[in-house]
Amino acid sequence: MNSTLFLSALWKQYVSKTPSAYKVNSLLEGEGETIFNDHIAIRTFDDPRTDIEIIAKPFIGMGYKEKGEYHFETKKLYAKHYEHIDNPNAPKIFISQLLTHHFSEELQLTIKGILDNCDSNIFNENDLILKGRVWETPSYEIYKELQEESEYAAWMYVNGFCSNHFTVNVNKLKGFENLSSLNEFLKNNGFVMNSSGGEIKGTPAQLLEQSSILADKVEVEFIEGIKEITSCYYEFAYRYEQQNGQLFSGFIANSADKIFESTDMKLQEV
Repeated sequence: MNSTLFLSALWKQYVSKTPSAYKVNSLLEGEGETIFNDHIAIRTFDDPRTDIEIIAKPFIGMGYKEKGEYHFETKKLYAKHYEHIDNPNAPKIFISQLLTHHFSEELQLTIKGILDNCDSNIFNENDLILKGRVWETPSYEIYKELQEESEYAAWMYVNGFCSNHFTVNVNKLKGFENLSSLNEFLKNNGFVMNSSGGEIKGTPAQLLEQSSILADKVEVEFIEGIKEITSCYYEFAYRYEQQNGQLFSGFIANSADKIFESTDMKLQEV
């Protein structure tokens, strides 16, 4: 699959779980804007069958190259980001993985058991990231147990392999001079922002500012019945020029740490 088709398939999968993204785009297009994507974020487990290197394979094949790595000590995550070698307008790819060995033996065994029960061949398929949850119907009891240790683990258990969020490139919007003005526009249109760590994460001095709306909630079939939980969210990024005149293209771990919380069910209950 070529990059255009693959990214288009990722977007279709994403908006099917995130109707708010489609609504935001429609609102912005109604203001005469054209939407450009800054980056796509993907979550996974550190198991060698599903780790960052596995998820990155199709993107490497499309001409992407590893550009940076990030450590999240509190949430016990590790991440890398990738940029296209020849196309500066291609969205960056941000892939994070849960460091399961930093959690309880119970969580480690739960994740291993989930993956062990899958057809092993599926992990070798180039479009794994498009397949969603490849294991059996989840248990709400297990979901809640995972949530006690890691919201990230619980989210992965239910959502599986997909893009966790897409990101509007605010620099390319014509009618919004900064992230703050876009946030106000979104709030005035009924969207709830992720306020963990402040509505805007990052500063001009760090060369990157980010914000996001809270994740959509969708009905999921569990063994115990239908429950409503978080799916994916939409992010917004504004980048500043470096001394060489080029826009900063990396990420700030402390900011991303708070952005991760857009899927946290606890924020939805506030």
